[in-house]
Parts: sequence; C-alpha cells; structure tokens
Amino acid sequence: LTFDDGPSANITPKILDILKKEKIKATFFLLNYSKNNEKLVKRIVKEGHTIGIHGYSHEYSKIYKSKSAFLDNVYSLQEKIQASTGVKTKYIRFPGGSSNTISRHYKKGIMTTLTKSMLGRGFKYYDWNVCAEDAGSAKNSTQVYNYVVKNLSKKRGNMVLMHDFASNKKGLEALPKI
Repeated sequence: LTFDDGPSANITPKILDILKKEKIKATFFLLNYSKNNEKLVKRIVKEGHTIGIHGYSHEYSKIYKSKSAFLDNVYSLQEKIQASTGVKTKYIRFPGGSSNTISRHYKKGIMTTLTKSMLGRGFKYYDWNVCAEDAGSAKNSTQVYNYVVKNLSKKRGNMVLMHDFASNKKGLEALPKI
C-alpha cells in the first residue's frame, strides 16, 4: 500500500491507526507539510512505515518547467523530512507518475530527463500498478475497494496507489476492508 499527498491532520492519524491494528506497513509519499503536521511525519517513521518524497509542491506547471525546478522541489522536501525525522529518504514518486503525459505541456521530454537524472543521483522512483481511484472516479468506499481488489494479481507484486488528503473519506472508509 502506498499513500500520496499527505500528511493530513484528519486522515493520516486514522490511516496509521488502521495500519497498526492490521499490522500492515505502507509507504507514504509526502508533500510539504506544516509544523503542526510534522508530528504525523515523525509518527509514520516511528511506526515503521517508509517515507518517500512526492514533492514540496504538486503543481505541475512549477515542478515540470525545468530540471532545476524539479530538483529544487525534491531536495527541499528531502531536507525537511531529514530535519524532522533523521531519515534521508531517496524514494520518490513523480506527481502524475513517471510516465505521465501532463509534464510535456510544460517542457517537452522533461520526464525522460528527470527519470534518468533522479536515478543518477541515487534516488529510486516508484509508480503503481493498482489504482484505488480514491482521488479519481470512485464515488464511494465500495467502488474504491472494488477498484483495488479487481486489479490485484497473484502473478506480480502489487503496488497500490491510495491518497492521504483531508477530503478523502472514501479511501479511508475502504482501507480496513482492503
């Protein structure tokens, strides 16, 4: 299980409570967080989950305009996470994924440049092969659950994308059943 776009004061603690109860570890790909939410980042690490970088910003027009803009976006959050937790994470998830078509609207060929650059800098990036659609087309928790279970496969490792943001109640409600 992976969670993008957190931490969120009202959703992250509940996700962590569910994961703890079920004895499940997950990866959280974080965005920039407030001083108030720093305690949630520390809790994620303390409870044995993996921290990854989604970015200081998720604003495509800013982060995909140049290689240097993207690097600033990653390194700014990496430094903040390290200052908060002592963990210098080298895991990232590109906003929109590494094969997104959105980035080309801001700079043609930027994803090819960025994927090579990040690997060359010692980072490892992760996409997903199962999308919960909790930030997309799912209208309720039943649909979130169904999107996940129908796309799981015994023939591969499954990387499930879910989201950790304030208004994502349908994802949170589906999580215990998932």
